Amino acid sequence: MGGMKEHRLAHHADRVQAAIGAGQAAKSALVASWRRSSRLHQLDPSGTRPPLRLTEPELQQMIERVGPLIRAAQSAMDRLYQAVGAVGCCVLLAGRDGVPVDRRGAPADDATFESWGLWTGSRWSEEHEGTNGIGTCLVEQRGLTIARDQHFFTRNTLLSCTAVPVYDHHARLAGVLDVSSCRSDLTDTFASLIALAATEAARRIEADLFRAAFGKARIVLTPSSEGHGGGLLAVDADDLVIGATRSARAALGIAVDRMIEPTPTGDLLGDATRDKFGDVQRGVLQRALVRSHGNVSAAAKTLGVSRATLHRKLKRFEINSTEIDCHHR
Repeated sequence: MGGMKEHRLAHHADRVQAAIGAGQAAKSALVASWRRSSRLHQLDPSGTRPPLRLTEPELQQMIERVGPLIRAAQSAMDRLYQAVGAVGCCVLLAGRDGVPVDRRGAPADDATFESWGLWTGSRWSEEHEGTNGIGTCLVEQRGLTIARDQHFFTRNTLLSCTAVPVYDHHARLAGVLDVSSCRSDLTDTFASLIALAATEAARRIEADLFRAAFGKARIVLTPSSEGHGGGLLAVDADDLVIGATRSARAALGIAVDRMIEPTPTGDLLGDATRDKFGDVQRGVLQRALVRSHGNVSAAAKTLGVSRATLHRKLKRFEINSTEIDCHHR
């Protein structure tokens, strides 16, 4: 039995080194990751050391540092685990340094997953674990699955890991959502379903992060475009866009690597959407004035804007507060 294990270790390590030596990294993203693991991080695919882990104080410091991400992810992680937990999967949320800071898993599987390092505090960056779901997702910043012998270390080749990047309210990489399994009977079809569920959960986390960051702004859904789902914009009281999710930036042609400069909503969304957005804004203003009996100061307080700002909006939409007051009467 020991001889079979040693043969498996040597076979995987030889396969990894042969692929790297044959120059396949230029054609294969997987081999490129193996090459980074071997050449850049000086790792040996046959290495048998257990996964590295943070000390408890180090983990607590990290959890405090990524608190907003953890809070935003609670609901999405619960729902994702409900979808995949019954088939022997655990759900991990890692920060951008590759260390899981929260997880969901069945108590009956905890001992197994902890022994594999699928636990909070374990180091899953490529630097420490070579090619793996969390670490490689962080490097390549795309959703991916590293299944079994696609891992760099032979000791990780019993794992199948699907990971999706999560971006913060400034479209910067915040962490990774990962679904991992030790099952040998995980089919390609079910792995694809896991990838879809994980991607949807990651987008929900991003939306909750975005709403929490722009709690005083109106959140506007951008139209879907080819290849991009609808994103979110944060719009202030002056109808200026002050924030955009990564998907909104992609759909609207906004660079993901720069801060958002306050921009008129209509300039970003175009004429058709500007008219629709204007109709919505006009209705909000009219309702506020009706409730305040045409009192501009009271309406401004209700809307959370200054009196001067409300006057500018009324002028822009050609709304006469006196006429509204008379009509109300």
